[in-house]
Amino acid sequence: MNLFRIDASIRREGSVTRALADTAQAGWQSRHPEGTVTERDLGIEPLPATAWREAALAMGGTGTESSAQRQAVGLAASLVDELEQADALLLAIPIYNFGVPQHVKAWVDLVYTDPRMRPRATPLLADKPALLLLARGGAYGEGSPRHGWDHSTPWLRRIFEDVWGLDLRLNAVELTLAETNPAMESLRGKAAEALELGLALALSQGEELSPEPAQEQVA
Repeated sequence: MNLFRIDASIRREGSVTRALADTAQAGWQSRHPEGTVTERDLGIEPLPATAWREAALAMGGTGTESSAQRQAVGLAASLVDELEQADALLLAIPIYNFGVPQHVKAWVDLVYTDPRMRPRATPLLADKPALLLLARGGAYGEGSPRHGWDHSTPWLRRIFEDVWGLDLRLNAVELTLAETNPAMESLRGKAAEALELGLALALSQGEELSPEPAQEQVA
């Protein structure tokens, strides 16, 4: 068994998504002690900014590709290899500026340039189990002042569930900026409770990350 883990936080310390992913990974490894974990850290080591452009320009394979284009095509292939070789996926992604981190979008875009992931290709990742771990600095639920401002989660679910066909499980922790934002001081108790619940849920979700369908859960 091979678990493929993606991290997208730009912070090593104090990252809620990394804490959730560490906990979920520990749960998975408790059930798969002989399993391997492959990691890609998009937050600390983002992909080259020009890679998608070069790979996209090389689509079609005319034989006149530049060296930069060939390198980008090779990088895209290696990214898809990581996805193909995984038995389960762990995707730890914070929300930045109400949307998807740009380095996550760059990863998705580059993956799409590989022939195996194009729309008419045989679905490569269909029904593969995946856990999407989310951190939101504020509150975005129904009734909150910023309900509807989370433009990241719907897009991620559209890609991972509807396009890639993953068997996706969800764990979202909100109010993660309460501890450091003076304006959110009154919410720190709720934030601590949300994090505690999210970590407990991540452990059980990691233990159960297998081909069986799972219901969406939000901490």
